[in-house]
Amino acid sequence: MKKNQFIATQIASILKELDGGKSAEEISRERGVSKATLYNWRKKYGGMEASEMKRVKELEEENARLKRMYANLAMELDVAKYIIEKKL
Repeated sequence: MKKNQFIATQIASILKELDGGKSAEEISRERGVSKATLYNWRKKYGGMEASEMKRVKELEEENARLKRMYANLAMELDVAKYIIEKKL
């Protein structure tokens, strides 16, 4: 199944509709988004503007990249320790 990617402005407009009084069922039918996704977006991005949402997503991507870098370095350190112990 194809995973839809919504940009920050789309998510912001969907959340404004939801806060404007439109029911979650109507929005989910029109936009092709599950109700659970709507409520998760509301919990995560509620009250934010599109620019703030974009910044949050950028920070999350950077955080994931840094975590991968740390994991790689930790693994290399373990390998180096193993090699040094084996030689001694």
